[in-house]
Amino acid sequence: MHRRIAIALILLFSAGGCTLGPDYRRPAMDVPAAWRLDEQQAQELADTVWWRQFNDPVLDGLIETALKENKDLQIAAARIEQYAGRYGIVRADLFPQVGAGAEYSRQKVTELGDNRPATGYQVTTDNIAVDVSAGWELDLWGRIRRSTEAARAELLASEEGRRAVVLSLVANVASAYINLRALDRQLEITRNTTKTREESYKIFQERFAGGVISDLELSQNRSQYEEALARIPALELAVTQQENGLSVLLGLNPGPIDRGRSIDELSMPAIAAGMPSDLLERRPDLRQAEQALIAANARIGVAKAAYFPAIALTGAYGSASGDLADLFKGPASVWEYSVPVSMPIFTAGKIAGSVQEAEAIQQQTLISYQQAIQNAFREVNDALAAREQNRRQLATQKDQVDSLVQYSDIARMRYENGYSEYLETLDAERSLFNAQLAYTQTKGVLHLSLIALYKAVGGGWVDQADLLTEPKGRP
Repeated sequence: MHRRIAIALILLFSAGGCTLGPDYRRPAMDVPAAWRLDEQQAQELADTVWWRQFNDPVLDGLIETALKENKDLQIAAARIEQYAGRYGIVRADLFPQVGAGAEYSRQKVTELGDNRPATGYQVTTDNIAVDVSAGWELDLWGRIRRSTEAARAELLASEEGRRAVVLSLVANVASAYINLRALDRQLEITRNTTKTREESYKIFQERFAGGVISDLELSQNRSQYEEALARIPALELAVTQQENGLSVLLGLNPGPIDRGRSIDELSMPAIAAGMPSDLLERRPDLRQAEQALIAANARIGVAKAAYFPAIALTGAYGSASGDLADLFKGPASVWEYSVPVSMPIFTAGKIAGSVQEAEAIQQQTLISYQQAIQNAFREVNDALAAREQNRRQLATQKDQVDSLVQYSDIARMRYENGYSEYLETLDAERSLFNAQLAYTQTKGVLHLSLIALYKAVGGGWVDQADLLTEPKGRP
């Protein structure tokens, strides 16, 4: 009889259950129809393992090391485990909680005084009990379901957060390596120029000693040599600092970094592009922001559920006896069940405040999501524009370097033949030196703009990079 009543209550409450709070719908976004600088490229490029297009096995190895050893990525992976555990805790409340217990006790009462037992009663008694208990909160208003929805969204957001770390990590390692190779080339140019000018200065010293040139010309030549020599320590320091920074990205202690192809030998990756609306599905940071919005939306329902009664079913069944032989006999059975109900009557605005807080957090999260999308569009447009402008600048600087090489040769020939002063040669060689450094720097910046473009558009390449984080031999 009692069992039938309990089952009837469960069916009644379950049938009448509802879920409070708004259901999530992706907000309408003002998405531009096209990028400001359109690129006619296949969308599939966004899904390629783009860093391998540089054709540098050393860079490939560095990225693989970073994906296995980087500390930020390890923290992000541990955070997923944290949210997975939290999701399991919250979701468990959807199901009955069952427990069991057992107890044995032995008691002796006094044989003296007014409390002594009557003749024929035992002074020492035993008590043995075993029981199984169960409790279940009926989720009539969807509080637990909304809490589970929020916890699930937070778990998915943590996964997208880890993928966002993968995206940034690969781009940062590639960018750091490109910067390092650009600095290496600038240092090489500076050392070669210094060596050439040192040889020239020695020749000028011999000419000055022989009375062929004046002390003005010797001083001009020496200043040119010292100008190049003074740049070497700064470039060497920049190389060391770049190596140390890259080492930290790799999850290693600061130290030297292996080199592969030079900046001039690196291949140029193809351009990744697509429609602006694709960013909502391809960028992990935007998917993370949306999952945070889903969680905040569900928290409104959790807060509103506090207005309504909380109903639970609890029960216990077991046996209790003073003799182990009688423990499981019918007369030794004990049981109970109850349906506790609690309902707020007066909370001085506490529940209303909780609802107001949850709605305000949802609005903040919505605005943050919209802002993240706008920033994503800006990043892609900036990367496309930077790539185009850097490409044009590099072509112009290449022509400038070629012209200055010719200018320098002619100026030195004119000086050697007595048609011009050394100041003209000095100007030509100084201009050529600076142009060579600027050209190398722009070449590195062009590579960086392509990396920034792949980072900005996201894409399936994050999944390909993710495979490198799996230990070898793991199924």
